[in-house]
Amino acid sequence: MIPVSLKAATAAAFAISLSACGGNPRTDFNEFSSVSTRLDIDSDLSGLTRVAIAPDQEQSMNVFLTGYSWWDNTPRGSAIIARPVIHRSAGGIGTYDDPITLAVGHKKTGGRSIMDYKPGTRFYIERLQKYAIVEDMCGDGPRPQDGPCHTGHKGHDWIDIYVGGRRMDEASVDACMRHITGIQSVILNPRPGYPVTPGEIASTGCRTF
Repeated sequence: MIPVSLKAATAAAFAISLSACGGNPRTDFNEFSSVSTRLDIDSDLSGLTRVAIAPDQEQSMNVFLTGYSWWDNTPRGSAIIARPVIHRSAGGIGTYDDPITLAVGHKKTGGRSIMDYKPGTRFYIERLQKYAIVEDMCGDGPRPQDGPCHTGHKGHDWIDIYVGGRRMDEASVDACMRHITGIQSVILNPRPGYPVTPGEIASTGCRTF
């Protein structure tokens, strides 16, 4: 599960690492990689549009991608997830049959959490060469719909991928998440057969292609 706590450093510098399933994203990174965009979230973000498509129809889109790890998950030092589908805990190697756990925003209505994408929804993340599957929630508090995971980033949906990192030091995992953070091209409801470089994201060096 993920926390999402945004902490402003300065108007010119924001940095993020999201943990999934119920909390607030950490913002203690001071800079992004060259493939990233600075996070500059306003409390009144509008214009975010989620297009209704057929359940199995592929759709290419850009999203704001962040990562969460074993270190900053909620509870900390765990791989617990909110909506297991094919994994009992966060994991996966990025193939179509074993996609990596993904967390998405949600809103609370009448005591129920409604996720921005249904559990089991697959994505293909082109620069990571990984398939991912929605199994977790990003955002916490009584109104997670007011947080960045649900409102998104400058009109882009926000998705948070599990990078792992249990057997690595936290600083290295943070660097990994910083490297992949940014606007990324993805395919929603992808078919099998796209190029895959299998393995946990953090332990394989957070490679991008």
